[in-house]
Amino acid sequence: MQRSHAIANGCFVAAVNRVGLEKPAGGAGIEFWGQSFVAGPSGQILARANASQEEILLVPVDLAQVDLARTHWPFLRDRRIDAYSDLSKRFID
Repeated sequence: MQRSHAIANGCFVAAVNRVGLEKPAGGAGIEFWGQSFVAGPSGQILARANASQEEILLVPVDLAQVDLARTHWPFLRDRRIDAYSDLSKRFID
């Protein structure tokens, strides 16, 4: 889903998740799957973190890719602005 947001908005997206087991006192706990990632404007995975241990990702990004993606995939350009006019109203008539 996060990769599709990167594509639709033509931007980089960092999806962050915790890793390991978090177990409250007396509870069964919950296991987090890790694998945080950074996706590029075309949805490609640029880097992915580990699934079993904490990790810091430092991912260099080229901001020129944002302009390129928005020029060649003009998702936002083709939207119907007139269809959004009611969003700015407190009450719809």
